[in-house]
Amino acid sequence: MNHPLTTSVRQIVKETFEGPPSGGSMFTESRPNSGLFGTLDQLTANEASIAVNATTVAAHADHTRFYLWGTNAILKDGKQPKMDWGESWKINSVNEKQWNRIKEELRSEYVTLLEALDVTEWNKLLAIEISGSLAHSAYHLGAMRQMLKAIKDS
Repeated sequence: MNHPLTTSVRQIVKETFEGPPSGGSMFTESRPNSGLFGTLDQLTANEASIAVNATTVAAHADHTRFYLWGTNAILKDGKQPKMDWGESWKINSVNEKQWNRIKEELRSEYVTLLEALDVTEWNKLLAIEISGSLAHSAYHLGAMRQMLKAIKDS
C-alpha cells in the first residue's frame, strides 16, 4: 500500500502538470487543460516566443524542465549536479520543432519525477527535492497561465 504522503504528493504533482482530475481541483482551475501540459499545448511556437514582461513562455517551460532535470539528478545520484541557471533562461524564440522538443523533454522529466515518488521510503532529501520541485513548477504554471492570457488577448 502506498504511503499517504506519496499518494497526496503524486496527486498534486499530477494536477500541476496534467491538470485537475475530473472531480475537481486542489489549486488549478477546475477546467480541462489548466495544468502545465494543457497550457503549453494551447500555444504555437510563435506564441510561446512572444515576450511578456521580458520573458517568454518557451523560456519558462524550458526553465521548469531544467529544474526538474536537476531534481531528478539529485534523487538519482544524491547530489546536486552542475547547473547553470542563466542558461535555463536564454531561450527567446523557438520554432515548432524546438517548441515540441521542450514540451517532450518537460514531459520526460515529469515522468521521471513521478517514478521517483514510487520509492518505498521517504527521507529528508526526497521530501525537500519533491516539495521544492512541486512549488517551483506550480509557480511557473501560474506565471505561464497569466502570460497565456496576455498572449491570447493581444
